[in-house]
Amino acid sequence: MHNDSYEFKKHNLLTLKSKLIMFRHSKSFTNITTFIIIIYSISLGLKTYVEDSFILSLFSFFDMSITIYFMLEISLKLFVEKNKLDFFKDNWNLFDFIIILISIIPLGTFESVAIVRLLRIFRILRLISVNESLKKLLTALEGAIPSIINIVLLMFIVFYIYAILGNQFFSNLESGLWKNVSISMLTLFRIFTFEDWTDVMYEAMEVHPFAWIYFVSFIIINAFVIFNLFIAVIIDEISKIKDNDIQYALEHENYEMVVIHKELSEIKSELIKIQQEVKK
Repeated sequence: MHNDSYEFKKHNLLTLKSKLIMFRHSKSFTNITTFIIIIYSISLGLKTYVEDSFILSLFSFFDMSITIYFMLEISLKLFVEKNKLDFFKDNWNLFDFIIILISIIPLGTFESVAIVRLLRIFRILRLISVNESLKKLLTALEGAIPSIINIVLLMFIVFYIYAILGNQFFSNLESGLWKNVSISMLTLFRIFTFEDWTDVMYEAMEVHPFAWIYFVSFIIINAFVIFNLFIAVIIDEISKIKDNDIQYALEHENYEMVVIHKELSEIKSELIKIQQEVKK
């Protein structure tokens, strides 16, 4: 998320805008928003157990209060931003803004009120935008997408080959799990998820005793080898993010050291000037 470092002069430290800027970038502001989103998420779950109209009206009031808070929150973020356009350049800010726009849509706008209520459930996703760890995880997933696409393509090729082989070998089985390529691929997906795959294998072994080679090799290739590639790719992306964080921390530390050194040099120069004036 975009973070600006704000410097304040002594005469304006107590101004309202300065206080709002400091509050906007404080940990307390993030914690309050996170707490409210969690309470809202819990209330959505509790609401499914309630049938009393009065309690439902209280939930509606609470929902409206949450919407007002989100509007105030986004207004605060926009207010303290030096350049308003920079606010929308940050993808997470844009995400929050869209979620809040959805929140303020009147229930009567659509013919189906359920559609708006469904859209408002997506406010729970704001837990991601206020949690740095979750954002890093999504960033890792985003970086892994090209590799994941290649792995999925490889897996599809293996599935397709095995589906054709399965159709050729087991198409006459009574269960009909191999009667064409599409159904064979669904059967293979069932095997891939280990859903009663032994029943499928034993049925095939009644006709072809060595059919176990087909099933075991498929599981080894897909479930143990290719599937673990997904994990490897994601771990690699997370490692890159951690390396970038370490590099950023080192650069920031070096920058702070330079600033401190510069300030010490200025103080030293001032002290030398004061000593010279005292001697005179």
